[in-house]
Amino acid sequence: MTAVEAGNREEWLALFADDAVVQDPIGVSPLDPTGFGHRGKDAIASFYDSVIAPNVVRFAVRESWEAGVEVANVGRITTTMPDGTVVHTDGVFTYRLDDEGKVAALRAYWSIDRLTFG
Repeated sequence: MTAVEAGNREEWLALFADDAVVQDPIGVSPLDPTGFGHRGKDAIASFYDSVIAPNVVRFAVRESWEAGVEVANVGRITTTMPDGTVVHTDGVFTYRLDDEGKVAALRAYWSIDRLTFG
């Protein structure tokens, strides 16, 4: 979250395992037309460049549940787009680490039809 809020692409990408997957949101969406997620560093970098980099992103975690090498954060992501539009995404955001402590999976449970604006 800190790397995303700082706009630090390289720091954020360094957190991921080479074979990691980002599903944000999980399933078929305009951000992931196949629904299979963004798999591998190149795909995750493309996701960052197209979805995260153009915007100002802030996180507010209301609850965090850790279990072994996984965590589920319940909260809100507030995204300010270049045109000034503010989008609030409420959801559950999970992270699973591999044996080297790198993020193996980032899965975001949220729905486009439940986004709020303002």
